[in-house]
Amino acid sequence: MEPGHVFQLYQELQSYVGWEDSDAHRIAAAREAVASAFPDIIGDFYAEIVRHPSASRVITGGDQQIERLKTTLLAWLNDLFNGPYDETFALKRFRVGQRHVEIGLEAFYTQVALSRMRIKLSEQIGLRLQAPEAEKLATIVALDRLLDLDMTIIEYAYQVEFTAREQRQERLLTLGKVAAGIAHELRNPLNAVKTSVYYLLNARNATEEKVREHLQRIDRQVGISDGVITALSRFARLPVPNVSPIKLCEFVRNTLEANPLPENVELELDCPEDVPQVSGDAEQLQIVLGNLVRNACDAMPDGGRLTLRGHATTGSTSEPAADNSREQFALSVTDTGCGIRPEDLQRIMEPLFSTKTRGLGLGLALARAIMERHDGELSVSSLPGHGTTFTMVLNVAQKAE
Repeated sequence: MEPGHVFQLYQELQSYVGWEDSDAHRIAAAREAVASAFPDIIGDFYAEIVRHPSASRVITGGDQQIERLKTTLLAWLNDLFNGPYDETFALKRFRVGQRHVEIGLEAFYTQVALSRMRIKLSEQIGLRLQAPEAEKLATIVALDRLLDLDMTIIEYAYQVEFTAREQRQERLLTLGKVAAGIAHELRNPLNAVKTSVYYLLNARNATEEKVREHLQRIDRQVGISDGVITALSRFARLPVPNVSPIKLCEFVRNTLEANPLPENVELELDCPEDVPQVSGDAEQLQIVLGNLVRNACDAMPDGGRLTLRGHATTGSTSEPAADNSREQFALSVTDTGCGIRPEDLQRIMEPLFSTKTRGLGLGLALARAIMERHDGELSVSSLPGHGTTFTMVLNVAQKAE
């Protein structure tokens, strides 16, 4: 967190609660009256903590740690009454919250601790400050504002630190999933390569045909491994789309040529030649369509029908496209395969989620990311046992493009 940002927030909060220079003067004037009570207030503060096991559990150093903490709290009280209420002051308060997160102290204990501190300080101002009652009341109001500002900055530090920790934990979990997925995906081809290499090194009188067979096997497994690495690279470093007009039917045919269908899959192509050109990066969109075609074929291991249909959007997709001001066109990919279970349908495009025994679960996540970068949409509908339809919604190319 940038120090300047913390202070900027603190100044904004000062304005919000109505903090003025007169409040700072009143707090400074009250210090001499209440400072002699600081040791008793601090003693009460830690005596109360000891009475509550859930709060005192963070004090692991016994009496010696409590004595050090009393010194820290005394410095905090001196800063509270002396100011100045500048960037250094705000950062100290912010670090209090960070430290509480580090030691595992729940935020509500900080809230009630400050509440107790507020009561004790207000009592001392009422008892010891030599001033008219109206001025005493104004000083207590100024103290309330100052403590409210402290509590807000401390709570903000809690939020920032907790969010950062959750993000770090999520990254570690994601890294673990990716590592497990990579290990799973690469172990089989590497074992196959190892087996073939062992044969080639140790086989006696191996025939030329057998040598060729194992070399081809190694080449295939290297290709599989390279595909895993390519998928990861694409997902991690997806470039900004190089957008240009695309002739949809030509694009579909090129994608099908790059992804030939199995012999037992029948193709139904419904893409009129007069459909409008769409706007996009042909290379990136081919990754999307190629993935959808391959997934459709995988869903029909015993054969079936694959239908690719271009059609005007009708608003039937799951969410509105990102840019509703532009004319759009849709391309749907429908298979007659096994379908997707309802409990999997909502997660099917999440990174690292896969319903296949093989695969990192990045293909559809990458496809969705590409569509989002095109200000388009990728949606899915499915009925178990009756097939699945994925729909790509793309912007129609404008004449000026």
